[in-house]
Amino acid sequence: MNFTNWVFLGLAVFLFYSYPLPFSYKNMAEESSKSIYDFTVKDIGGNDVSLSEYSGKVLLIVNVASKCGLTQSNYKELNVLYEKYKTQGFEILAFPCNQFAGQEPGSNEEIQETACTIFKAEFPIFDKIDVNGKNTAPLYKFLKSEKGGYFGDAIKWNFSKFLVNKEGKVVERYAPTTAPLKIEKDIQNLLGAS
Repeated sequence: MNFTNWVFLGLAVFLFYSYPLPFSYKNMAEESSKSIYDFTVKDIGGNDVSLSEYSGKVLLIVNVASKCGLTQSNYKELNVLYEKYKTQGFEILAFPCNQFAGQEPGSNEEIQETACTIFKAEFPIFDKIDVNGKNTAPLYKFLKSEKGGYFGDAIKWNFSKFLVNKEGKVVERYAPTTAPLKIEKDIQNLLGAS
């Protein structure tokens, strides 16, 4: 294969992942699920939790890890937001994921111990899931279909964040490097909306 062919192949791959096809997974996800309230997930203890329990609340959904360079700052700022707004109808839903450099290797019990004891998290921690690949959790397929990222919809790293309004609609997606406190104004706006 010559250089020109490699360039065209690279461009084709880029365009394929950057622009949705007329019939895509996004369309399929939108047809089957209209909001996050259509999903049931497992809590850290393995029990089913219908996300409809969070109906009427503003949610920040985050894929977390215990051993990431972003862990300390993210948990600290997530705790600040949670403490400040939990009585106003705000929830953080944390989903541990070990897909990024093996930075969430523990069992659910170990993850809960770390999150609650070391990082002082009081918000709900759920079952460890995959956010990319063939075993992507259905909730994350939906989140990504609603708010794609740059260079494709895949979650790029730990602490990607999705902001969900009171109707269960995904309104924004934030990069792992976006500090939780930078999202505070958006949270306030959604909490103030009737």
